[in-house]
Amino acid sequence: MPLEILKYPHPVLAKKAAPVTKITPEIRQLAAEMAEAMYANQGVGLAAPQVGRSLRLVVIDLSGPEKREGLITLVNPVITAASGEQEDEEGCLSVRDYRTNVRRAANVTVTALDLDGKAMEIEADALFAVCLQHEIDHLDGVLFIDRISRLKRAMYDKRVKRWTRQQQEQADRTGS
Repeated sequence: MPLEILKYPHPVLAKKAAPVTKITPEIRQLAAEMAEAMYANQGVGLAAPQVGRSLRLVVIDLSGPEKREGLITLVNPVITAASGEQEDEEGCLSVRDYRTNVRRAANVTVTALDLDGKAMEIEADALFAVCLQHEIDHLDGVLFIDRISRLKRAMYDKRVKRWTRQQQEQADRTGS
């Protein structure tokens, strides 16, 4: 069964994640389970905080949704360079029923470790650059809705409060 993906406003999503100090079999297993959850939810990226683990671990696969043959796992990723600007529509598995344009760097360089502890450097543009920035933001406790206008954010927060109230009312009716 895939890991549960936490939804905004869960507090873990707003917390800065701890570095992975050692790549253990448990870290490898977590990465595999994260990929399974990402695929099951039709995502292209997932960060460990989104599944309740406050660790600097990310999985990305832009090859899908049909193929799913480009899985990349990044341990302790860091953006070391960014340039240019692009604006693209983003969504998030932790931010339900909301997509909007977000302005980000057009090109990024990221350093990280792979699951064997080998250092890697990735230069990315277009969707890959957006995805890297989005997932690394999660590791810093930042959601894409933290990067939108206050008005759009207030409107989304109002929807979340309404959903939460409706869920509570339903739970009260069913006695759960």
